[in-house]
Formats: sequence, structure tokens, C-alpha cells
Amino acid sequence: MGALLALSSAVVYGIVDFAGGLLSRRVHHTAVTFLGQLGGLLLACAAALLLPADAVHLADLLWGALSGVGSGTAMWFLNRGLSRGDMSVVVPVSAVTGVALSVLCGVLVLGDRPGAVAWLGIAVTVPSLWFVAGGRAGAGKGTADGLVASLGVAVQYLALGQAGPGSGLWPVAAGRVAAVLVLLPDAARHARRLKLPPVRCVRAVLVGAGAALGLVLYLLAAQRQLLAVAVVLASLYPALPVVLGLALLHERISRRQAVGLLGAGIATVLLTLG
Repeated sequence: MGALLALSSAVVYGIVDFAGGLLSRRVHHTAVTFLGQLGGLLLACAAALLLPADAVHLADLLWGALSGVGSGTAMWFLNRGLSRGDMSVVVPVSAVTGVALSVLCGVLVLGDRPGAVAWLGIAVTVPSLWFVAGGRAGAGKGTADGLVASLGVAVQYLALGQAGPGSGLWPVAAGRVAAVLVLLPDAARHARRLKLPPVRCVRAVLVGAGAALGLVLYLLAAQRQLLAVAVVLASLYPALPVVLGLALLHERISRRQAVGLLGAGIATVLLTLG
């Protein structure tokens, strides 16, 4: 069940990043990020109220808030990178570095001990995501944004994974509050950018709500699975924007990207079995 939840998180995140990337090319990235976090806050609070929590401790909320600082930062830099048109580079670069940092901290600091099959899956994942990116590390201005976003991704996953299972989904809600507060100064500086047509405003809110749903699924997965494995499975989301680009935008796929997608599939099977 944990592996399925983590994979579901990856699917949701893949769709969100694709939709957010397209929207960021038409709307300023500050508006997409801030309005998205407001949408995420609404969804997270509604989900937290629906799912009973046995015991919510202050430490759980603080871990959730730290996760929100990471995710708010990650989404700001990710959307800025995507607004520059480097979708095929920014998303995988942020994921590859983020998953590497998360797994490293999980093993060295948190004491995770994945099995041999899971280790093999982890080993396959990083080069697979690299190939999904086309094997490029320095292509476009968005690469630096992707690297900074990866730090936020690692903080997001690691901190949220520390919340106790009895806290329900309140850590996710606390994280959305923290994310909104972190992004508030930038939103105030670009207040005019927040005045969007109703349709685009709704789209930005829905993108953020989708990201919050991805975090909810990840938290439920982390409570049932080794953190290192849950992070890697959830971080397979870059493959989906590539597939959607092929199907909806009629983009072409390179041989390296095809190898990366195949590797991602193999890694999924190994991590699920491990």
C-alpha cells in the first residue's frame, strides 16, 4: 500500500508540474506559486478535517511547517525555471538532486536501511531521471533554479516524513500555512501580478491544490514505507511531464529520454518489490 500511495503521489505531482509549467509561461511565476499555495491550504485543511487524527503534537506541526518552507521555496524556483521554458531540464534536475539528498539523509541521519532490491532500484532511479532530462545538466537558465528547488524538495520530503502517524494530515495543513507566509513578501512586491483573469486564477489554485494532494499521498506513504523508498518512488514524477509533452504537445523524445523512461519503469518495479 505504501508503494502504491507513493506512486500515486508521483502521478499527481507529474500532472501538477506539467500544468503549472504551461501556466507559468502565460502568467508570472509569483502568481502561480502564491495562488497555488492558497489552493493547497484549502485542500489540506479540508482533507485534515475529514481524516481523523489520534493525537496532534506541536512537534508534528513544526515538522509540517518546516516541510512547507521547503515546498514553498521549491515551487517558487521551480515555477520560475519553468517560466523560462526549460521544462524538460528543470523538473528532472530538481528531482534527481532532491531524491539524492533525501535518500542520503534518510540513510545517514535517520537510520533507514533499504534492502538489496530497493538499493538497486534507488541506484537505477538517479541515472534514469538524468536520461529523462536528456542527459543535460547545464542547458538553459532554469538549471540553477532546478538545483535550488531540489534543496526545497529534500527539506519538504524529509521534514514531512518525521511527522507522527497519529497527527493525521495536519502537518500538511501546517506546511501550507508556512508556505503561504514564506511567499507572502514576494507576493506583496508583485501584487499587480496577482490580478489574473478568473479562469487563470482558478487554474493556479487547482495546481496548488493538486500539489497539496500529492503531499497528502506522500505523507500517507511515508507512514507505511521506509522514507528513502517513499521519497524515490514519489520522485519518479518527472517521467510524466515528458509523456504528457509527447501526447499533448507533440514533442519528440530522444533515445536518451526513452532509456530514462524505461529505467524509471524498472526502478518502480524494484522499489515496489523491495
